[in-house]
Amino acid sequence: MATIAEPPVTRRRRGWRGLPLIRQVHQSVGLQRGMLVAGLVLSGLFVFAAIFAPLLAPYEYNQLRDPSGPFGAQQEPSAAHWLGTTVGGYDVLSRVLWGSRTALYVIVIAVVLSIFLGVLLGLVSGYFGGWLDRVLVVICDAIYAFPSLLLAIVMAIVISGGQSSMWGGIMAAAISITVIYVPQYFRVVRAETVRIKAEAFVESAKVIGAGHWRIMSRHVLRNATRTLPLILTLNASEAILTLAGLGFLGFGIEPTSAAEWGYDLNKALSDVTSGIWWTSVFPVSPSCWWCSG
Repeated sequence: MATIAEPPVTRRRRGWRGLPLIRQVHQSVGLQRGMLVAGLVLSGLFVFAAIFAPLLAPYEYNQLRDPSGPFGAQQEPSAAHWLGTTVGGYDVLSRVLWGSRTALYVIVIAVVLSIFLGVLLGLVSGYFGGWLDRVLVVICDAIYAFPSLLLAIVMAIVISGGQSSMWGGIMAAAISITVIYVPQYFRVVRAETVRIKAEAFVESAKVIGAGHWRIMSRHVLRNATRTLPLILTLNASEAILTLAGLGFLGFGIEPTSAAEWGYDLNKALSDVTSGIWWTSVFPVSPSCWWCSG
């Protein structure tokens, strides 16, 4: 008796719809989808402004005059200066746009360093255990005992050494933020590693002779980092607030080296009581938008 051959099973290509963010947007509904889309739009605007700041900003971040003469201090929003000028005579719009680039630099450096160190230390600590695990856990707990902003101030002073250059200030802020965030990645990855190394597939890999590095990189790491994207998004917003806090307290970057929102907000405090609102509202708004996104 002849049998009818079944058609071959073809694997459907997911394409761009299978990307994590796109897939989450399609799976979300109602208010959840609205909040997710709003967050993506705000984050996209922030990144767009940071990348194209030299093209979008009408002036340089440290420019005080144009061919027609000095800008003038505390000028109201006008056609020449859409968001007005600061007490130091800088264009507010230009400072806001250039400040987004400074913030993006700090976010990228701080998050990359935090992920690299936190994941590596958490993986080694959770997999091998022993005295190394106990020492690393104690160190992370000690870091948690300090207020995050106070620790960032101390680290910024130690790293920058009183220098206020652009990359010196950016690296000082990024590394100080890294010290705060490494324990978060460490504890998450360590807890997942301790759980995963007891699974049957890890034991099977050991039985067939796989080495420790292969097991950690091929089997444990892939399953222990699934929750890191959520921590990454939270840390990115917290990094902006920490950077702004450092600048507001006077431990940030000088205006002649780079634009920084916290410094501009600090210089605008005296303007608020005088009814000059534009020097403080516009520098603080991007931080709030990004954190809400």
